[in-house]
Amino acid sequence: MKIGDKYKIHCYKHNGEAYQASEETIILDIKDDYIVCGNYMVDVKEPEGHTYKTKELAIIYFYKHNWFNCIAQLKSFGLFYYCNMASPYIIDENVIKYIDYDLDLRVFPDGSFKILDRGEYNYHKNKMKYSDDIDYVLKKELSRLIDMAREKTGPFQKELIERYHKQYDEIKAKNQ
Repeated sequence: MKIGDKYKIHCYKHNGEAYQASEETIILDIKDDYIVCGNYMVDVKEPEGHTYKTKELAIIYFYKHNWFNCIAQLKSFGLFYYCNMASPYIIDENVIKYIDYDLDLRVFPDGSFKILDRGEYNYHKNKMKYSDDIDYVLKKELSRLIDMAREKTGPFQKELIERYHKQYDEIKAKNQ
């Protein structure tokens, strides 16, 4: 893996079922404990066959040890974040893979946030039998993620997102 490489992203549920897949993301940064990718106008395929195209540039942080990933969405009316509570990522050939655990954190341009999909989390926790250990880790990691958003650390640093945006544009221009 190196900066500029193209990878796919595959998301699964706890029971192993495929949940979402996108065909392309570009590696923008590689750190010891996370990678940063970017994509724009990519097709995302959902399990029932529905496909949609993303509408804005996304800068995505995937973590090796944290149970979340963060998508910075550069919308025309502000910088939003959609954070998935998810297993640490793995790489399988040219595919970034992770397990989605339903709970999400939405962070708005003014720094306010909302926890999403608690009902879906509780439903799947019972249906797919999430262990007490997984439940504990996810709740602890959600608290950590909220602290990062409040403190504007990690992916919540606007200047870093702007730098990755510029880098993404440069890589795309070079490849055309």
